[in-house]
Amino acid sequence: MLVAMVLATVLGWLIFKVAARRWGEETADLPMTLDSPVDPEVDHIRGPEDARLTLVEFVDFECEYCAHATGSWEDLHGRFGDDLRYVVRHLPHHPHGPLAARAAEAAAKRQMFWPWLDFVFTRQDALESEDLIGYAAELGLDVEAFIEDLDSDEVAARVRRDIASAEASGAKMTPTFFIEGCRMVGSYDARSLTEMLESSRRGGRTQAARA
Repeated sequence: MLVAMVLATVLGWLIFKVAARRWGEETADLPMTLDSPVDPEVDHIRGPEDARLTLVEFVDFECEYCAHATGSWEDLHGRFGDDLRYVVRHLPHHPHGPLAARAAEAAAKRQMFWPWLDFVFTRQDALESEDLIGYAAELGLDVEAFIEDLDSDEVAARVRRDIASAEASGAKMTPTFFIEGCRMVGSYDARSLTEMLESSRRGGRTQAARA
């Protein structure tokens, strides 16, 4: 009996691991819920703050997959309009990721986070300090203030906040998406994102109708 229980446990573990690899998901046994919830006072939000649907993406500015996934915002907004709000949090893990994340937060201090994101994601092959400072100048930021903010404790703490959120939420790679606070498992292409968001929207309408 004991041997059978051990074999069953091992078999179950193997099936779980094979399934995880089959669907391209290595973190299925980690937390699935976004921690902490979206806070309009802190988070970077694109779209109405009171939108019906929330899509959160953890990004690294040097991650080519993030650039492709983030670029689908226009398509998603065209489909869902004001029903959707899009939130970006940092999870820097590439060599230039930490510096690029701090640069984005330095730009955010001048209400330029989204223009910065759109601009820098098309320049992923040039993320050294001098490159980022040059981008700040091109975008019309106060360069001296930008340089000062780039190494400030406040900006570093803001990035650390997002990294802590990623760890608590089970996000180990980029991009990682959360739809309505639940971590998305498997493919993250535009079609999959659209289908899951549409499913969440239909579910919300059903609940509202029942109420």
